[in-house]
Amino acid sequence: MFVRGYLRASTEEQDAQRARIQLANFAKERGHVIAAWYVENESGARLDRPELFRLLNDSLPGDVLLVEQIDRLSRLNAEDWESLKNEIRIRKIRVVGVDLPTSHQLINAGDDFTGRMLEALNGMMLDMLAAIARKDYEDRRRRAAQGIERAKADGLYAGRKPDTKRNAAILAMLDKGHSWSQVCAATGASRSTLSRLLKGRHD
Repeated sequence: MFVRGYLRASTEEQDAQRARIQLANFAKERGHVIAAWYVENESGARLDRPELFRLLNDSLPGDVLLVEQIDRLSRLNAEDWESLKNEIRIRKIRVVGVDLPTSHQLINAGDDFTGRMLEALNGMMLDMLAAIARKDYEDRRRRAAQGIERAKADGLYAGRKPDTKRNAAILAMLDKGHSWSQVCAATGASRSTLSRLLKGRHD
């Protein structure tokens, strides 16, 4: 059995590595070390997360997917959460969250019967926390949208300022013949950002 640590933050400005020590200590206290780390800056509301699926593909039956909080794993809508759970179930991976005490025993579950009982209990708690995380995500988005609308009505909203230095570096790399994948990896920009910048240059 391998314990695999998954660290996620929503934006490049947030530190996805923040909980690394906490997860390492959690595993150590239970006689384990983190066999591999998977770190990414992606929204938990997106199912398409490369590092999460690399973790799933690397895992063997009985491996542990360790997270700080369940919302690091999912802020997904109900349909996407079912899809992710199915991927986890097929691979027989145990999800352990530091914030989910019912999952802690799964890291050292012994016999098959005990493991199955713990997974059944943990599954119910995972569903509940995933639903709470999704609601929190939707509430925050709604409040942000309301705040923007109020600011617009008051003439105070100017929108997000463009990162002119990064945008210039992106265009310079593209001009030098770097591929879109190379530029995205080097700058953290999305492919849609590259497309927008190129379109803006020719408008």
